[in-house]
Amino acid sequence: MLTVEGLVKRFGGFTAVNNVSFRVEQGEILGLIGPNGSGKSTIFNMLSGTLIPTAGSILFNGAEIAGHAPHRIINGGIGRTFQIPRPFHRLSIFENVALAGYYGQGRHSRARADEAAERALAMVGLPTDRHASVDGLGAAGLKKLELAKALATGPKLLLADESLGGLDEHEMDQAADMLRKIRDELGITIIWVEHIMGVLMRVVDRVMVLDHGEKISEGLPSAVASDPRVIEVYLGTDADSSQAAAAEARRKAGV
Repeated sequence: MLTVEGLVKRFGGFTAVNNVSFRVEQGEILGLIGPNGSGKSTIFNMLSGTLIPTAGSILFNGAEIAGHAPHRIINGGIGRTFQIPRPFHRLSIFENVALAGYYGQGRHSRARADEAAERALAMVGLPTDRHASVDGLGAAGLKKLELAKALATGPKLLLADESLGGLDEHEMDQAADMLRKIRDELGITIIWVEHIMGVLMRVVDRVMVLDHGEKISEGLPSAVASDPRVIEVYLGTDADSSQAAAAEARRKAGV
């Protein structure tokens, strides 16, 4: 579904992403991890059109999208959530999601946007009541709203940016299960940026690790969690729990 080759992004003399290549297969959940400042958000911003790559190719379903405007990319089937939710507080929950559907799908049909909003809200477990206020949502509800807005755009590929941030342990498990449900029931491919390794390793099919803008490891969760370089630059004391989570995922999958 997605083929990235030689992706580079420079800001003046600073190279944020340096010659990164990877592929994402249809129906896969790819975990994208690494320390703060490793280039994860920069890659998301290039995939979604917020930033124009300095060099490299991004093929989505065989078509080059590198440098395309965000509205063209989202209309083509790449949706995203944001790490920090910023809903329109003067709009209801339903109106926030319908607005995303109206512009994101590029159809400019209010009826279709409303239908997409109802489906998306039902999928994430938020009320479809058209007057429910955003102000009543806690951290978990706002993360669900981010997912609903992205789903309403009708994505084939979802870029999920730190869906677990600010959640307690139970809410984290719910959010992770939601991403798996979105893949399994809607057939949406997912790239998931996350720092909570114990949860991510139980859900993803593969993991890619960045450090200082370069890819340093890629593979099955169990292999990446045991990679000495990944442990050194990122996992550290979380290595044991990450390895245990990866092993548990393999056991459940019968691998």
